[in-house]
Amino acid sequence: MSLHLPAWFKPAPDSVVADNIKLGKWPWLDAVHLLWTVWVFITPAFSGGFTLRWALITLWSYPLFVLLYAMTLVSSRRTAPVFALAMVVMAISLLRVYPSGISYFIFGCVMLRTNRSISTFRYLFELACLNVVFVVLASWIGYPWQTIAWVPVLSTIIGLIVNVERASSEKDAALRLSHEEVRRLAATAERERIGRDLHDLLGHTLSLITLKMELSRKLFERDPERSKRELTEAEQIARDALAQVRSAVTGFRAADLAAELASAHLLLESTHVHLRYSPPPAMPAWIEGGLAMVLREAATNIARHSQANEAMITIQCDAGVVSLEVADDGRGGVSANGNGLSGMRERVAAMGGSLEMDSPRGQGTRLKVRIPFVQPAVPGAEASTAAGDTLTPAVREVRA
Repeated sequence: MSLHLPAWFKPAPDSVVADNIKLGKWPWLDAVHLLWTVWVFITPAFSGGFTLRWALITLWSYPLFVLLYAMTLVSSRRTAPVFALAMVVMAISLLRVYPSGISYFIFGCVMLRTNRSISTFRYLFELACLNVVFVVLASWIGYPWQTIAWVPVLSTIIGLIVNVERASSEKDAALRLSHEEVRRLAATAERERIGRDLHDLLGHTLSLITLKMELSRKLFERDPERSKRELTEAEQIARDALAQVRSAVTGFRAADLAAELASAHLLLESTHVHLRYSPPPAMPAWIEGGLAMVLREAATNIARHSQANEAMITIQCDAGVVSLEVADDGRGGVSANGNGLSGMRERVAAMGGSLEMDSPRGQGTRLKVRIPFVQPAVPGAEASTAAGDTLTPAVREVRA
């Protein structure tokens, strides 16, 4: 777009057009509001008719108005109000001979707020001042009282609507930035955690292997048996380190349930589904990773298919069983094997659990997952189970 526009018409970084581009919208989306300028061409039917003077004034004023409107969309927050006020000045100056210019006045009043971060009170004060000028001048010229009455009302109502929309848009933009910042900080923290864990895991082990290899080299000619024994120990240490690295990588790849809950909250809130949930309890890591993937699929299904207004996620861990329940108040009628449910059933079955679904048409959907696990009998084993056991029961049985 910038290759075909003159330098003075290129969108400023903080302009409305630039904001639309950042959000992936059509840059000139706000140009649709120009459809309201049809009143420029309808007004003569109610006041004096389509005269030659009206045609000549329209011929130069309407293109100028469109240019000023476009400039408010491409200009920065600092200069955009200048072009909006230029619309108002043009309308006021034409008020005696060109009633169609009232449309320019209303557009100018509305565009004062389009690209500015100001309070509603200040905007209403500016609107009031402009409308006082209009009422005084229109009364002096002799406009009908109906026109004098409805123009301030119309400009104020439309201005308030635009003010609310703009404030909501600014809050949405701030919310998106905060979400992106949270994701960035979470990714940075995770990278730092992985780096620390790998350093703690491999630093001592690699140093020990290096010492064993150096000792074996020095003893190779003087004491071959001792040298061989050192090599064997170094090999065993390396194998143990490899197993630890594989276990750690498995833990890194496993989804974190708390993070998945936060992600589900962002996803559903962005689709206007209110989510209620509580922090997950402690549980074995292999169950946490599996439940996180099940929860991701369930949240995606709610966002895409349920048409719900509210959803609830409940996670409990007691009596050797971890249970997950996801419920929504959507349209229901979900197929037993549709919408990714087959994949969730397979994942839950691989963990030795069960999945039940109740989805009567028009009454929402309720998904229940139950996964049993063996409580550790030895005191202190709970920590190792929750933190280090990332293998499913089927895999542990095969390795045993």
